[in-house]
Parts: sequence; structure tokens; C-alpha cells
Amino acid sequence: MGRKKKQVEISFAEQIRLIKRAGLRGTRALTREVDGIDELDNLDERINKILNLLNQSQKSTDMLYFIMYDIEHNKIRNYIARYLTEKGCVRLQKSVFLGSSDRKTFDEIAGALKEVNEVYDNHDSIVLVPVSTDEVRSMRVIGQEKDLKLYLDKPNTLIF
Repeated sequence: MGRKKKQVEISFAEQIRLIKRAGLRGTRALTREVDGIDELDNLDERINKILNLLNQSQKSTDMLYFIMYDIEHNKIRNYIARYLTEKGCVRLQKSVFLGSSDRKTFDEIAGALKEVNEVYDNHDSIVLVPVSTDEVRSMRVIGQEKDLKLYLDKPNTLIF
């Protein structure tokens, strides 16, 4: 019976360096299964994830931020979606995430995304926008019969 080789987990930045060395066409060997990566949770589940993110005890060094992208290449887009999910970001739309972390992790994510964008010739854009908790709490959902305000606002009426 042969020995199974231990699979070594490599960082996102290292995967990108390997992609750079191999060229964009060489990404097939590096791509993990991405079944369902473009699938969105239903709106109630996404709202609950936002609330969980907002209700976590935050340190004074933590920050909230949106990450939005417009990326043409499916594999790169899937890499980024998987990476942001692994970093604890909540997917709000197919190309919009909400993250909460310390400044060091925010800078690490920004650096990794910059590195991804430099891998190949593209017209893509990635935007990271720090926001305050109050700004996120004033966010509104339009287009479905959900009002995020009802989830976020504390009731001010007592019924006996």
C-alpha cells in the first residue's frame, strides 16, 4: 500500500505567485472546486450574516468595509470570492462583500487583491471602502420585501 502524500495548504498570496509564474492559462491546476461560489444565500440568510457581523464584539482597532469588484475572468473572480469568504467577509451581492477585521487584515486583503489584479492584463476594478458601523446600520435593501431597518432598529414601543 502506497503512502498518501500530505497535501500542503498554501496561502492565497502564494497561489497568486504560482499563477504569475505559470501564466493565467495555468490556473486550472490551482483552482479549487468552486461549485456554488456564484450562488447567493437567500436574503434572510444574508441579513442574518450582516447582523452577526455587526453584533460581534469589536475591538477598537476593528473596522468595517465593503469590497466591490468588476472582474471579467471567471477563474479570478471565483478565486477572489472564495478568498473573501475564507477571510470572513459576508457576501451581499455577487460582487459585493462586507468585511470586519483589524487594520492589518484589511491591509493584507487589499495587498492580495492588488496582487491578483496585477497577474494579467485586464480592465478589472476592485474597490475597498471602509465604513462606520452607523453607516452600515443605515443601509437599506431595495427590490425585495425586506427592510433591513426593521432588523437593525431597536423597537421603541412597549406593549403590556
